[in-house]
Amino acid sequence: MARVTVEDCIEKVDNRFELVLLAAHRARMISSGAPLTVDRDRDKNTVVSLREIAEETISPDDLKEDYIHSLQKHVDVDEPEAEQVPLIGNSSSDDSSVEFDRMTEEDLLRGLEGLVPPSSSADDDHD
Repeated sequence: MARVTVEDCIEKVDNRFELVLLAAHRARMISSGAPLTVDRDRDKNTVVSLREIAEETISPDDLKEDYIHSLQKHVDVDEPEAEQVPLIGNSSSDDSSVEFDRMTEEDLLRGLEGLVPPSSSADDDHD
């Protein structure tokens, strides 16, 4: 009887591999306590899931979406940004209020002379 059910299901789900994935997912849902949409008639969960797909009591698209959701480990949630960031080069912004620190080359050299070189103890360890 399952062979006829599979042939009926192929009309609803074109790809046989996808049909197997969807039917197996639905069978796992049934075994975990999901309500049945057709009579069991002493059939196993896999046959019941195929009959549900064949009789269109459950949508293959909804089943596919649920299967994809069950495989996701991280769900991205789009959250709005807290504030608007002004565009670079926007002519309406006032650039004259921005001040930069200016340093001459002599000031830079004087600052570098005051720096202490790294200790040479690392070189002594290799000898």
